[in-house]
Amino acid sequence: MNRTIHFCSIPGVMLCVLAATAHAESSNKWRLQFSGSAWSDGVIELKISPVDDEPLTCSVSIPRGTGENAVAKMVVKACREQLPKKMVHVERDDGEDVLFKKRRGTPNFGIEIVANTVKNVRINPDKE
Repeated sequence: MNRTIHFCSIPGVMLCVLAATAHAESSNKWRLQFSGSAWSDGVIELKISPVDDEPLTCSVSIPRGTGENAVAKMVVKACREQLPKKMVHVERDDGEDVLFKKRRGTPNFGIEIVANTVKNVRINPDKE
């Protein structure tokens, strides 16, 4: 019986997976759903990528013990301070959700969670 393992296909598959995740989808509105309380200090970093424009980042420091509603509130505050107001409107919804909406005359955008080092805080992005 011939048991040949083809390792050359594994890098090809990995490249396809990386290429698929590197291209962010775009929309006019995104919802980030936060769940869980922070078991550690950490940082949440988001990347907002307008179609045909340079990406922008927003970084939020979250202290240990912060609940999901307070995490969402901190993300809204940081994004309002760090992102151009003329491009995107950021607001809380249902306590633990954060909505990102494009402003009139601006392009759709993608949103990515670049980093989340806060233990037990989960972020679920949804395109709306």
